[in-house]
Amino acid sequence: MYFASVRIITDDVDRLVGFYEKVMGVSAVRPAPVFAELVMPSCTLAIGHSQTVPLFGVGSAVPADNHTVILEFQVHDVDAEYKRLQPFVDEWVKEPTTMPWGNRAVLFRDPDGNLINLFQPVTEEAIKRFSGRG
Repeated sequence: MYFASVRIITDDVDRLVGFYEKVMGVSAVRPAPVFAELVMPSCTLAIGHSQTVPLFGVGSAVPADNHTVILEFQVHDVDAEYKRLQPFVDEWVKEPTTMPWGNRAVLFRDPDGNLINLFQPVTEEAIKRFSGRG
């Protein structure tokens, strides 16, 4: 099995694509106006318009209604990313903090309210856990 992507459903693909292009530092591939993919070596983030939901089953996904999933990206310097993203992020959930499990993390919401965690392993144990992953 190959984990292909995580998909976010939205009513405004262009807005969300623009936001994630800034966060992730990659350009989206747009095979259709209602769909985009931001491809990185470690993961693909897909963004689909709510118009695509009936293709999977009417009511199977609701845009801007995520309260359980956190998108997580490992970065080299959480504090630098926090500063870089200040002009683009409207809602910060947690300023850079070192978590009990050894990661330094910053949490914020995308324009649809989805939670994003940028983290950096900082303790010896955390660094060992993530060595070779990015």
